[in-house]
Amino acid sequence: METTDREIHIKAIAGDDEAFLALMQLYKEDLLRTALAFLRNEHDALEALQEVTYRAYKKIRTVKNPAFVKTWLIRIMMNYCQDQLKNNKRFASDDTFISTEGKEDVSRLEMREALAELSNEEQQLIYLKYFQEVKIKDIARLENIPEGTVKSRLHKTLRTLRSYFEEKGGTGHV
Repeated sequence: METTDREIHIKAIAGDDEAFLALMQLYKEDLLRTALAFLRNEHDALEALQEVTYRAYKKIRTVKNPAFVKTWLIRIMMNYCQDQLKNNKRFASDDTFISTEGKEDVSRLEMREALAELSNEEQQLIYLKYFQEVKIKDIARLENIPEGTVKSRLHKTLRTLRSYFEEKGGTGHV
């Protein structure tokens, strides 16, 4: 009989080491993609995955709702990556995204610059909603705030991005 993701979540939260390893394997790609989005470097992303695995292992029992394990892990990863960028006072090169002089690469670069202008909380909100496709109601539960607050913060953040592009005259669309 195959174990469902929910069963893996519940067992991992209860302290089952095998279930925790299965959980990390289940979300490894999402966590690496998140780390790469922030750190833009495979070595640093792999290092981040190791650190986040350790941090998650230590705190897994604090997760109250098994349905939010994936979002909880991604939040740990985003916080870790933002701390790394802040502590190192460096911003990884955007060279990895300039493979051709195509319009898509320019738009990616502009979007990356625009996102860098946002606060950590705003970046996380955009990342959860649009890159990880977390539903507003799930973000609200995770943040322990009303859905309306999530919507208004999202609206404000998108307005900030829009005005950034209008000022820069960029090609990015928000």
